[in-house]
Amino acid sequence: MTKIKTIYKGNLHCEAEHLDSGVKIVTSAPKDNQGEGDCFSPTDLFAASLGCCMLTIMGIAARTHGFSVDGTEIVTEKVMASGPRRVAELHLQIRFPKDARYTDKQKAIIENAAHTCPVGNSLSPELKEVIEFIY
Repeated sequence: MTKIKTIYKGNLHCEAEHLDSGVKIVTSAPKDNQGEGDCFSPTDLFAASLGCCMLTIMGIAARTHGFSVDGTEIVTEKVMASGPRRVAELHLQIRFPKDARYTDKQKAIIENAAHTCPVGNSLSPELKEVIEFIY
């Protein structure tokens, strides 16, 4: 079980600490919601966590099958909605290194891993996900 301690620091900023490691993340309200937008917002972290989870599970799958996805990047675009305010869409472009050469079987392993990460499996079906693999 992982524990995270979060403290409200004032002026719409929070600090979250991963208690096992001591690593801290600071958040700020976004400019479109009364904030300064000077760092990740909580919904930015939500969007980033999907990309991090996908890459992690892709890395595990690649390692298990004897190849690498090192250097792969995900660019995520978050689309907000109102009534209630929420993340409505996540558009993810998964970009592989230009010199990477994957077989059709490896691509299937990668894409299955991306689509079955724990964060993705935890999202509401109402959240629209658009995922593009760029090899």
